[in-house]
Amino acid sequence: MSTPRSTTSTPSATTRAAVHRTDGSNRAGWRDRVGAYVALTKPRIIELLLVTTVPTMILAENGLPDLWLVVKTLIGGALAAGSANAFNCYLDRDIDSVMNRTKRRPLVTGEIRPRDALIFATALGAVSLVWFAWLVNPAAAWLTFGAIAIYVVGYTMILKRRTPQNIVWGGIAGCMPVFIGWAAVTGSLDWAAVALFGVIFFWTPPHYWPLSVKFKKDYAAAGVPMLPVVASDRRVAAEMLGHTIAMVACSLALVPLADMSWAYTAAAAGLGGWFLWLTVSMLRKAQGRTTKGPGAMKVFHASITYLTLLFVAVAVDVFLPF
Repeated sequence: MSTPRSTTSTPSATTRAAVHRTDGSNRAGWRDRVGAYVALTKPRIIELLLVTTVPTMILAENGLPDLWLVVKTLIGGALAAGSANAFNCYLDRDIDSVMNRTKRRPLVTGEIRPRDALIFATALGAVSLVWFAWLVNPAAAWLTFGAIAIYVVGYTMILKRRTPQNIVWGGIAGCMPVFIGWAAVTGSLDWAAVALFGVIFFWTPPHYWPLSVKFKKDYAAAGVPMLPVVASDRRVAAEMLGHTIAMVACSLALVPLADMSWAYTAAAAGLGGWFLWLTVSMLRKAQGRTTKGPGAMKVFHASITYLTLLFVAVAVDVFLPF
């Protein structure tokens, strides 16, 4: 007599594969969801903001600050910047949908609903303010609130769609990590912090306008009056040159204000001269005085190199024995 087969046999290979696919899909969906929220914060921009914070804290301390304070400041700064960027994505989702550079952002593709993005941005901002007030100090918390407000209200809501000088004044928000880092260490501000603020303030247009040149058609289609959209290449290059001169002046003003050594002085002068040469070359090309010269994206990438190396020089100078 044969033994009857059980009706509660183990799942077939097909069934197990189906379960595996379902589980894998769920895991992939969860990762995609998290990735979409991370994309709202524009992490590449956050990286650049944090690059300026640590050297500022080292200069304010005139040495290595408490590492836990550095960690707390960086976490709070990342939360605040992420909040401001998420608000920006929420408010600009209409123009993001018509720009090739931004049409894959989560609010445009529908990966995240506008209401969810707004809640996310608000939560990040609230947590960052509580974080700074509780774990750092009130001065840093107030400066963080000001940075978020300038970027969200001042730049995104008021300036961006109304004036070609939008990035000039809206760029103040990107300068605030210097003040926040300095206040995190000292509880106040100093003229050396103002000089570093000035470096980033005057650096922002020569950094962002080349990107606007590259995506000029995008901004024009979206109705955003970035300077390269409404002005000639010659005027854009001339204004970039003016801002670059002021930027270099601020970097050198730090020498007497913070008693920097000859090493920083040489680095600031060398980096400033190099970037100044790039903007002069860009102006000469725009004037038709030469067919050679750096392209817009070369200047854009060079600006990131300039700022990074300058702030590295700020940090290193503190530890030099002379």
